[in-house]
Amino acid sequence: MKTAAIAVLALALAPAAAAIPFRAGFVPSDPLAPKQYYLAQDRAFDAFPTELPVVNPVRVAIIDSGIDGGHPEFPRSRIWQARSWVGGSPLSDEEGHGTFVAGMIAAAINNNEGIAGMAFPAQLVIAKIARPDQSIDVRDEADAIRWAVDVGARVINLSIGGLRDPFNPRRDTFSRVEASAINYAVSRGAVLVAAVGNSDDAPQSPWPFASYPAALPHVLGVSALSPTGNVPQFSNRDRIYNDISAPGQEIYSTLPRALTATRPLCQNQGYSDCGPDEFRHAAGTSFAAPQVTAAAAVLLALDPALQPDQVLNLLERTATDVNASDGCKQCPLQRDTFSGWGRLDVAKAIGALDGVLPPPDRLEPNDDAGGSAARLGTKVTSVKATIDFWDDQIDVYRLYLKKDQKVKLTLSGPESSTSNLLLWKPGTKHVNDLRNQHLRAAQAIGPGPTHGIGYKTPVSGWYYAEVKLTAGGFGPYELTIARR
Repeated sequence: MKTAAIAVLALALAPAAAAIPFRAGFVPSDPLAPKQYYLAQDRAFDAFPTELPVVNPVRVAIIDSGIDGGHPEFPRSRIWQARSWVGGSPLSDEEGHGTFVAGMIAAAINNNEGIAGMAFPAQLVIAKIARPDQSIDVRDEADAIRWAVDVGARVINLSIGGLRDPFNPRRDTFSRVEASAINYAVSRGAVLVAAVGNSDDAPQSPWPFASYPAALPHVLGVSALSPTGNVPQFSNRDRIYNDISAPGQEIYSTLPRALTATRPLCQNQGYSDCGPDEFRHAAGTSFAAPQVTAAAAVLLALDPALQPDQVLNLLERTATDVNASDGCKQCPLQRDTFSGWGRLDVAKAIGALDGVLPPPDRLEPNDDAGGSAARLGTKVTSVKATIDFWDDQIDVYRLYLKKDQKVKLTLSGPESSTSNLLLWKPGTKHVNDLRNQHLRAAQAIGPGPTHGIGYKTPVSGWYYAEVKLTAGGFGPYELTIARR
């Protein structure tokens, strides 16, 4: 069993930035909110002209280093559940990272004190998994994800990461334990948001690959932006798994009061300008991710029926493109490896709720063979679903076929895409494992969205139909199955 530790994302330093005034929309009364320039850049409250709407709470899990449970920004009504996997109380935070993340998401708003959390409906689920040396055992992370879902978390923030290197398996930290926990959460309706990672612990900077778990299907990977709109050197790049960006330098938030007490003459006790050096100018994709987590929670509060893939689609497709015209000289037009779909725009995502929503895919996650595949009964002749090159490249369906039975599979869509259709023999465990290529029964590979396969089975058993996008694109498709 793989037991590699996953390090909490390191912080980077950046030069100071001036506070940015709020734009039109609701303005929180919290006196330190003007220090949160990212609220304006995210358009966090612009969708609400004068007052915040009254909505039901949305439980948001922060899987990190715990939280300062006595901090005035986190009244007990704000914390639904808390648990530690590393000893001590989950409501104490010796490192500060978890409290910092929690403040961005769920600090009490409009209470005339401190800062304003972006997710005003958030009710926190705290999982403390970081050890004193800032390492995290992947088994603790996986267990914490499952526990958070079981106690009702609908959004999970993962400001943690392990190195991904597809060209060097010895230092690549992929874990099936982690991937299985992610699938468990998605299958039960949770939205997962993760930092794409900082290059501090990578062999070079910038690093061209997003960290795990951001580099897993159905996880919304978040990169960092500077206050002027550029992509910092430390923010990992990735052409597939970097989905969206948000401010990640000069971030202001809460800190455990025990950490700020070491500077007793500092006025804002419990806040990052009174903390250690690495928090006074806090930077990192760790702090970009909570802004997207907060936005996901607000969307779910406004429309509780949203499915995880719909939330991801709304946030990504309403993002503002990041390019040379708004501060990022190296970013080309449209989706790119530096900023994904672009900068988070909370107000635009909320506005999209009034339009035609993307169709949900209720069979997810079905990204592999074996038990991960969606089962199709003998009476099923057609299945409609969605697929996305960046978030959900592969859908796999399990169907039982008898010996000498003839089956015809036909794939139609998504439109204007390049898709493949494959049929795998019984015994297939993983469709992406090169060691399993001899188990391919039939395939239709080539340009275009329409493909067909005809096959006569040599043995009875569970066969696997794979739908795969091989180039950028997304949308609905239909797979038809004819047996005789």
